[in-house]
Amino acid sequence: MIEKFLQDEQDPKAIEKVYTRLVDLLTTGEEIIYIAAQKKPLVNLLPDCIAITNKRVLFFTPANLGLSIKFVDFVWKDVVDVYTKEEIIGAIFSVKTTNGAEMGVDYLPKVQARKLYQYAQERKESEREARRLRDLEEKRAESGAVQFENPSQPVAAAYIPQQQPVQQPIPAAPEPKPEPVVVHEEPKPDVLTEKLKKLRTLFDNGLISQEEYNHKKLELLNDL
Repeated sequence: MIEKFLQDEQDPKAIEKVYTRLVDLLTTGEEIIYIAAQKKPLVNLLPDCIAITNKRVLFFTPANLGLSIKFVDFVWKDVVDVYTKEEIIGAIFSVKTTNGAEMGVDYLPKVQARKLYQYAQERKESEREARRLRDLEEKRAESGAVQFENPSQPVAAAYIPQQQPVQQPIPAAPEPKPEPVVVHEEPKPDVLTEKLKKLRTLFDNGLISQEEYNHKKLELLNDL
């Protein structure tokens, strides 16, 4: 089963230990894509290894003199970027995560470091596309779009009657108060004075005598 992970000069013993450990860590639907093993100059008894799956990248480090293996893993959605740097002896492969953490392995055979970088970029691209689709689905959900199992069936939109605005009654303008009519009453003439004037006129025109004038005048004055 591990032959396909030994095509780029990987250390068979290191790959076998990592593969045995990795199989127990796989989740549902997770597949191993590539395993790279460190190749230190001079002494390479306990090499570090890197494994890439379709869901995450895992760093394996031997512990307890090779009796156990510790590992650290990062899911692809948390990986910001991957790096590879070729040096005189081997190459370095490292990843950077969303929370600023960085982890890498040095002294990797250059061909293995290149394969890691290639597969990691492919996985990052797949994750980027999956993230874009998730964002679209979230935006559709927020905008109220609903996916139906049978989209061919037309769905009538629910009619929501719009409430007409209530018009407030306009208060009637107060009727103008009529201007008070001022009636200027002509002063009533004094009746006695008028009678005396008429009596004087009759006397002046010779229509009555002095005696009649005096007598009539006396009557009028007695009526007061």
